[in-house]
Amino acid sequence: MAETNILREITPLTQSDCFMIFSRTKNKFDFPLHYHEEFELNLILNAKGAQRIVGDHIDVIDDAELVLVGPNLNHGWFTHECKSPEITEITLQFHKDLFDDKLLRKNQLRFMRGMFESAANGILFSQETIRQLAPRLLSLNQKSGFDSVLELMSILHDLSISRNMRLLSDTTFHKGVFNYSSRRIEKAFEYMNNNYDKQVNLTDVAKLVSMTEVSFSRFIKKCTGNTFIDSLNEIRLGHACRMLVNTTHAIAEISYKCGFNNISNFNRLFKKKKGCTPKSFRESLSGVRTFI
Repeated sequence: MAETNILREITPLTQSDCFMIFSRTKNKFDFPLHYHEEFELNLILNAKGAQRIVGDHIDVIDDAELVLVGPNLNHGWFTHECKSPEITEITLQFHKDLFDDKLLRKNQLRFMRGMFESAANGILFSQETIRQLAPRLLSLNQKSGFDSVLELMSILHDLSISRNMRLLSDTTFHKGVFNYSSRRIEKAFEYMNNNYDKQVNLTDVAKLVSMTEVSFSRFIKKCTGNTFIDSLNEIRLGHACRMLVNTTHAIAEISYKCGFNNISNFNRLFKKKKGCTPKSFRESLSGVRTFI
Protein backbone atom coordinates (compact mmCIF):
# COMPACT_ATOMS: atom_id res chain seq x y z
CA MET A 1 0.00 0.00 0.00
CA ALA A 2 1.37 3.41 -0.92
CA GLU A 3 2.89 5.57 1.78
CA THR A 4 0.35 8.35 1.07
CA ASN A 5 -2.50 6.01 2.02
CA ILE A 6 -1.21 5.47 5.54
CA LEU A 7 -2.90 7.75 8.03
CA ARG A 8 -1.13 9.10 11.08
CA GLU A 9 -3.81 8.83 13.77
CA ILE A 10 -4.02 11.43 16.51
CA THR A 11 -5.65 9.49 19.34
CA PRO A 12 -7.92 11.09 21.96
CA LEU A 13 -5.53 10.11 24.78
CA THR A 14 -4.05 13.02 26.73
CA GLN A 15 -0.93 13.02 28.92
CA SER A 16 -3.19 12.90 31.99
CA ASP A 17 -4.68 9.53 30.98
CA CYS A 18 -3.15 6.15 31.78
CA PHE A 19 -5.00 4.32 29.02
CA MET A 20 -8.18 4.18 26.96
CA ILE A 21 -10.53 1.28 26.25
CA PHE A 22 -12.75 1.42 23.17
CA SER A 23 -15.41 -1.28 23.02
CA ARG A 24 -17.84 -1.78 20.17
CA THR A 25 -19.83 -4.28 18.13
CA LYS A 26 -19.97 -3.79 14.37
CA ASN A 27 -20.49 -5.61 11.06
CA LYS A 28 -17.48 -4.31 9.11
CA PHE A 29 -14.02 -2.76 9.46
CA ASP A 30 -13.88 0.75 8.04
CA PHE A 31 -10.82 2.48 9.55
CA PRO A 32 -7.90 2.95 7.10
CA LEU A 33 -4.35 1.67 7.51
CA HIS A 34 -2.78 3.91 10.13
CA TYR A 35 -0.15 4.39 12.83
CA HIS A 36 0.14 6.41 16.04
CA GLU A 37 2.45 7.16 18.95
CA GLU A 38 0.68 4.86 21.43
CA PHE A 39 0.82 1.12 22.06
CA GLU A 40 -2.39 -0.62 21.00
CA LEU A 41 -3.76 -3.97 22.17
CA ASN A 42 -6.59 -5.26 19.96
CA LEU A 43 -8.93 -8.12 20.86
CA ILE A 44 -11.17 -9.06 17.92
CA LEU A 45 -13.84 -11.75 18.17
CA ASN A 46 -16.21 -13.25 15.55
CA ALA A 47 -14.32 -11.81 12.58
CA LYS A 48 -13.15 -14.90 10.71
CA GLY A 49 -12.09 -14.00 7.17
CA ALA A 50 -11.11 -10.40 7.96
CA GLN A 51 -7.69 -9.22 6.83
CA ARG A 52 -4.99 -7.89 9.15
CA ILE A 53 -2.07 -5.71 8.05
CA VAL A 54 0.72 -5.04 10.55
CA GLY A 55 3.90 -3.48 9.15
CA ASP A 56 4.81 -5.53 6.09
CA HIS A 57 2.79 -8.58 7.25
CA ILE A 58 -0.63 -9.39 5.74
CA ASP A 59 -2.83 -12.27 6.88
CA VAL A 60 -6.44 -13.44 7.08
CA ILE A 61 -7.60 -13.85 10.67
CA ASP A 62 -9.53 -16.53 12.52
CA ASP A 63 -12.56 -16.23 14.83
CA ALA A 64 -10.52 -14.70 17.65
CA GLU A 65 -7.29 -12.76 17.71
CA LEU A 66 -5.24 -10.64 20.07
CA VAL A 67 -2.48 -8.37 18.74
CA LEU A 68 -0.15 -5.87 20.41
CA VAL A 69 1.08 -3.10 18.10
CA GLY A 70 4.00 -0.87 19.07
CA PRO A 71 4.35 2.90 18.51
CA ASN A 72 4.39 4.15 14.91
CA LEU A 73 3.82 0.69 13.42
CA ASN A 74 1.41 0.62 10.45
CA HIS A 75 -1.65 -1.49 11.19
CA GLY A 76 -5.25 -2.01 10.19
CA TRP A 77 -8.04 -4.60 9.98
CA PHE A 78 -10.21 -4.88 6.88
CA THR A 79 -13.50 -6.66 6.19
CA HIS A 80 -12.07 -8.71 3.28
CA GLU A 81 -14.00 -12.05 3.36
CA CYS A 82 -15.57 -11.58 6.80
CA LYS A 83 -19.35 -12.15 6.73
CA SER A 84 -20.00 -11.84 10.47
CA PRO A 85 -22.94 -9.56 11.36
CA GLU A 86 -21.59 -9.02 14.88
CA ILE A 87 -17.85 -8.40 15.26
CA THR A 88 -16.68 -7.59 18.78
CA GLU A 89 -13.66 -5.30 19.04
CA ILE A 90 -11.90 -4.18 22.20
CA THR A 91 -9.13 -1.65 21.56
CA LEU A 92 -6.84 -0.63 24.39
CA GLN A 93 -4.37 2.23 23.86
CA PHE A 94 -1.70 3.50 26.25
CA HIS A 95 1.21 5.93 26.05
CA LYS A 96 4.62 4.49 25.25
CA ASP A 97 6.01 6.15 28.39
CA LEU A 98 3.27 4.87 30.72
CA PHE A 99 5.87 2.57 32.27
CA ASP A 100 9.12 4.30 33.10
CA ASP A 101 12.23 2.75 31.54
CA LYS A 102 13.90 2.40 34.96
CA LEU A 103 10.87 0.48 36.23
CA LEU A 104 10.90 -1.83 33.20
CA ARG A 105 14.56 -2.69 33.94
CA LYS A 106 13.62 -4.25 37.29
CA ASN A 107 13.76 -8.05 37.38
CA GLN A 108 10.02 -8.48 37.88
CA LEU A 109 9.18 -6.47 34.76
CA ARG A 110 11.85 -7.73 32.39
CA PHE A 111 9.38 -9.86 30.44
CA MET A 112 7.10 -6.84 29.92
CA ARG A 113 10.10 -4.82 28.73
CA GLY A 114 10.98 -7.54 26.23
CA MET A 115 7.38 -7.68 25.01
CA PHE A 116 7.24 -3.91 24.48
CA GLU A 117 10.47 -4.07 22.46
CA SER A 118 9.07 -6.92 20.35
CA ALA A 119 5.85 -4.99 19.78
CA ALA A 120 7.84 -2.77 17.38
CA ASN A 121 7.16 -5.63 14.91
CA GLY A 122 3.66 -6.43 16.16
CA ILE A 123 2.85 -9.48 18.31
CA LEU A 124 0.11 -12.06 17.66
CA PHE A 125 -0.81 -14.01 20.80
CA SER A 126 -1.85 -17.66 20.81
CA GLN A 127 -5.43 -18.98 20.92
CA GLU A 128 -4.74 -20.36 24.39
CA THR A 129 -3.66 -16.93 25.60
CA ILE A 130 -6.83 -15.42 24.11
CA ARG A 131 -9.00 -17.98 25.93
CA GLN A 132 -7.29 -17.11 29.21
CA LEU A 133 -7.26 -13.32 28.89
CA ALA A 134 -10.26 -12.37 26.73
CA PRO A 135 -12.71 -12.36 29.70
CA ARG A 136 -10.44 -9.98 31.60
CA LEU A 137 -10.09 -7.63 28.63
CA LEU A 138 -13.85 -7.69 28.02
CA SER A 139 -14.52 -6.71 31.63
CA LEU A 140 -11.68 -4.22 32.09
CA ASN A 141 -13.90 -1.19 31.49
CA GLN A 142 -16.04 -2.27 34.46
CA LYS A 143 -13.17 -1.44 36.79
CA SER A 144 -12.18 2.13 37.61
CA GLY A 145 -9.34 4.23 38.95
CA PHE A 146 -6.31 2.54 40.43
CA ASP A 147 -7.89 -0.93 40.25
CA SER A 148 -8.11 -0.68 36.47
CA VAL A 149 -4.44 0.40 36.22
CA LEU A 150 -3.40 -2.60 38.35
CA GLU A 151 -5.49 -4.92 36.19
CA LEU A 152 -3.92 -3.50 33.03
CA MET A 153 -0.44 -4.14 34.45
CA SER A 154 -1.46 -7.65 35.41
CA ILE A 155 -2.87 -8.38 31.94
CA LEU A 156 0.27 -7.02 30.25
CA HIS A 157 2.47 -9.10 32.55
CA ASP A 158 0.48 -12.26 31.82
CA LEU A 159 0.75 -11.53 28.09
CA SER A 160 4.50 -11.03 28.41
CA ILE A 161 5.03 -14.49 29.93
CA SER A 162 2.57 -16.27 27.64
CA ARG A 163 3.73 -19.02 25.30
CA ASN A 164 3.79 -19.18 21.52
CA MET A 165 3.56 -15.47 20.79
CA ARG A 166 4.48 -14.68 17.20
CA LEU A 167 6.14 -11.62 15.69
CA LEU A 168 4.30 -10.34 12.62
CA SER A 169 6.31 -7.76 10.67
CA ASP A 170 9.81 -8.46 9.42
CA THR A 171 10.52 -4.74 9.40
CA THR A 172 10.35 -2.29 12.27
CA PHE A 173 8.62 0.92 11.20
CA HIS A 174 9.56 4.17 12.91
CA LYS A 175 7.55 7.11 11.61
CA GLY A 176 7.59 10.52 13.20
CA VAL A 177 9.04 9.10 16.39
CA PHE A 178 8.93 11.65 19.19
CA ASN A 179 12.04 11.84 21.33
CA TYR A 180 11.14 12.94 24.84
CA SER A 181 14.57 12.21 26.28
CA SER A 182 15.37 15.92 26.42
CA ARG A 183 14.17 17.76 29.52
CA ARG A 184 13.71 20.89 27.39
CA ILE A 185 11.38 19.08 24.98
CA GLU A 186 9.45 17.61 27.92
CA LYS A 187 9.07 21.07 29.43
CA ALA A 188 7.94 22.58 26.12
CA PHE A 189 5.37 19.85 25.48
CA GLU A 190 4.11 20.03 29.07
CA TYR A 191 3.54 23.77 28.60
CA MET A 192 1.75 23.26 25.27
CA ASN A 193 -0.42 20.48 26.74
CA ASN A 194 -1.41 22.70 29.66
CA ASN A 195 -2.11 25.78 27.53
CA TYR A 196 -3.39 24.38 24.22
CA ASP A 197 -6.70 26.24 24.68
CA LYS A 198 -4.94 29.61 24.94
CA GLN A 199 -2.72 31.64 22.62
CA VAL A 200 0.66 29.85 22.57
CA ASN A 201 3.51 31.40 20.62
CA LEU A 202 7.04 30.41 19.75
CA THR A 203 8.55 33.35 21.67
CA ASP A 204 7.03 32.26 25.01
CA VAL A 205 7.93 28.58 24.62
CA ALA A 206 11.50 29.33 23.51
CA LYS A 207 11.93 31.67 26.49
CA LEU A 208 10.53 28.97 28.82
CA VAL A 209 13.32 26.56 27.82
CA SER A 210 16.01 29.30 27.72
CA MET A 211 16.62 29.17 23.97
CA THR A 212 16.35 31.66 21.13
CA GLU A 213 13.39 31.26 18.78
CA VAL A 214 15.63 30.14 15.91
CA SER A 215 17.50 27.60 18.08
CA PHE A 216 14.30 26.19 19.56
CA SER A 217 12.67 25.91 16.12
CA ARG A 218 15.60 23.81 14.91
CA PHE A 219 15.68 21.85 18.16
CA ILE A 220 12.01 20.80 18.14
CA LYS A 221 12.21 19.89 14.44
CA LYS A 222 15.26 17.70 15.10
CA CYS A 223 13.70 15.98 18.13
CA THR A 224 10.17 15.41 16.82
CA GLY A 225 10.33 15.71 13.05
CA ASN A 226 7.67 18.43 13.29
CA THR A 227 7.80 22.21 13.34
CA PHE A 228 6.66 24.08 16.46
CA ILE A 229 3.31 24.95 14.85
CA ASP A 230 2.73 21.36 13.67
CA SER A 231 3.51 20.04 17.17
CA LEU A 232 1.12 22.53 18.77
CA ASN A 233 -1.61 21.73 16.24
CA GLU A 234 -1.24 17.98 16.85
CA ILE A 235 -1.69 18.55 20.59
CA ARG A 236 -4.77 20.68 19.92
CA LEU A 237 -6.19 18.14 17.46
CA GLY A 238 -5.62 15.37 20.01
CA HIS A 239 -7.72 17.26 22.57
CA ALA A 240 -10.31 18.01 19.88
CA CYS A 241 -10.56 14.28 19.06
CA ARG A 242 -11.08 13.59 22.76
CA MET A 243 -13.93 16.13 22.91
CA LEU A 244 -15.53 14.83 19.71
CA VAL A 245 -15.62 11.34 21.22
CA ASN A 246 -16.39 12.23 24.82
CA THR A 247 -18.78 15.20 24.64
CA THR A 248 -21.81 16.44 22.70
CA HIS A 249 -20.33 19.92 22.23
CA ALA A 250 -20.89 21.51 18.83
CA ILE A 251 -17.91 21.19 16.49
CA ALA A 252 -17.46 24.98 16.35
CA GLU A 253 -17.35 25.10 20.16
CA ILE A 254 -14.74 22.32 20.27
CA SER A 255 -12.66 24.22 17.72
CA TYR A 256 -12.51 27.32 19.91
CA LYS A 257 -12.05 25.36 23.14
CA CYS A 258 -8.96 23.73 21.61
CA GLY A 259 -7.28 26.99 20.66
CA PHE A 260 -8.16 27.24 16.96
CA ASN A 261 -9.02 30.81 16.02
CA ASN A 262 -11.51 29.92 13.30
CA ILE A 263 -13.63 26.94 12.35
CA SER A 264 -12.42 26.84 8.73
CA ASN A 265 -8.80 26.45 9.81
CA PHE A 266 -9.82 23.73 12.28
CA ASN A 267 -11.78 21.78 9.65
CA ARG A 268 -8.97 22.07 7.10
CA LEU A 269 -6.26 20.88 9.54
CA PHE A 270 -8.48 18.11 10.90
CA LYS A 271 -9.23 16.72 7.45
CA LYS A 272 -5.55 16.95 6.46
CA LYS A 273 -4.39 15.03 9.57
CA LYS A 274 -7.31 12.61 10.06
CA GLY A 275 -8.41 12.07 6.47
CA CYS A 276 -12.01 12.96 7.34
CA THR A 277 -14.08 15.85 8.68
CA PRO A 278 -14.66 16.28 12.46
CA LYS A 279 -18.32 15.33 11.88
CA SER A 280 -17.38 12.10 10.06
CA PHE A 281 -14.81 11.29 12.74
CA ARG A 282 -17.42 11.64 15.49
CA GLU A 283 -19.94 9.48 13.60
CA SER A 284 -17.42 6.74 12.75
CA LEU A 285 -16.37 6.24 16.37
CA SER A 286 -19.72 5.44 17.88
CA GLY A 287 -19.10 2.98 20.68
CA VAL A 288 -18.18 2.91 24.34
CA ARG A 289 -14.90 4.60 25.28
CA THR A 290 -13.48 4.61 28.78
CA PHE A 291 -10.56 6.85 29.72
CA ILE A 292 -8.51 5.87 32.80
